[in-house]
Amino acid sequence: MPRLILLIVALALCGTPLRAEVTLVDSAALEQLMQRGVPVIDIRTPEEWRETGIIEGSHLLTFFDAQGRYDVRAWLSELATIATRDELIAIICHSGGRSALVSQFLDSQVGYRRVHDVPGGIERWMAEDRSTVPPR
Repeated sequence: MPRLILLIVALALCGTPLRAEVTLVDSAALEQLMQRGVPVIDIRTPEEWRETGIIEGSHLLTFFDAQGRYDVRAWLSELATIATRDELIAIICHSGGRSALVSQFLDSQVGYRRVHDVPGGIERWMAEDRSTVPPR
């Protein structure tokens, strides 16, 4: 994912230091957040959603496509229809790498102050025998 590397470099060079204010949550904590109505943003690709299924009720909002490309403006525009910068959100991907990057980006560069990242992603969710449903 060469564009992923470019995003990391861009974040490092942009002048605003990355702050570690993103909260890491495990699968059990994610379930509790969902019960409180916190939106879960699944940033994987449609192919990944089809392969594993999705967490029921999650919002499907691909950040990086299969070639590692991304459109930050379009993505942020779609995210704004789901949650404001003051609302709590949870970000999940396949194994946690992309969600960590996107969560830090949202916190340090975009001003989302209540971001939760799910390390281990859908992979850990499924390893703990938690259910998924087919994407719609």
